[in-house]
Amino acid sequence: MSLSIGDKAPDFTMPATGGRTVSLKELKGNPFVLYFYPRADTPGCTKEACAFQEGMPDFSKLGVTIIGVSKDSMKALEKFAEKYGLAFPLASDPEIKTIDSYGAWGEKSLYGKKYMGIERSTVLVDAKGKIAQHWPKVKVAGHAEDVLKAVQAL
Repeated sequence: MSLSIGDKAPDFTMPATGGRTVSLKELKGNPFVLYFYPRADTPGCTKEACAFQEGMPDFSKLGVTIIGVSKDSMKALEKFAEKYGLAFPLASDPEIKTIDSYGAWGEKSLYGKKYMGIERSTVLVDAKGKIAQHWPKVKVAGHAEDVLKAVQAL
């Protein structure tokens, strides 16, 4: 599935770290960022999570919630969040429903082998619940800063 700017954000409800639950309904009226990453506690995913954590004061000032989404178990996500002091929610989507509905599930290739997996991508949803920005195939370096610039432009 592909997302277009202005589309209504697909609905979701997922368990998240810290005993939280994240859902579209709960977040309505406030802008938020969903970022999709392949696996907790791997080098690229750690860099990305730490960059968003560093930017938290700026995102918070603008009233924006950051949510990391992967298909990892809650146990793995809690361990990852604790290890790196991640205060924002990390949500677990083992059935890949939200990941797929936000266009982050697709064919990947490693050493010539093709397989299905999570494409590192980010979606900014505005206060009206519409897609304001979509970054498919994210490169980690400088990405959190790019997302912050887009939020400031809302």
